Amino acid sequence: MGILTWIVVGLIAGLLARAIVPGARGAGILLTIVIGIIGAIIGGYVGSMMGFGEISGFNIKTLLTATLGAVILLALQNMFAGKR
Repeated sequence: MGILTWIVVGLIAGLLARAIVPGARGAGILLTIVIGIIGAIIGGYVGSMMGFGEISGFNIKTLLTATLGAVILLALQNMFAGKR
């Protein structure tokens, strides 16, 4: 995937993860994109470890995997940062 695809997937996955995870508010659009991209990496790693195959191209599988990774990332952030 090209850099533009990663940015678009990151934005969509980050927005979806922020809608799913309670308390994940207060970040700008750039941080949302970064969370989505890192989530895609985490989701891709976890997915490949579980035998779901590789992430390639812009499709629903890629988006769901990236969103799952972003949800995991936000849940970990909430767990370690605590409620302020």
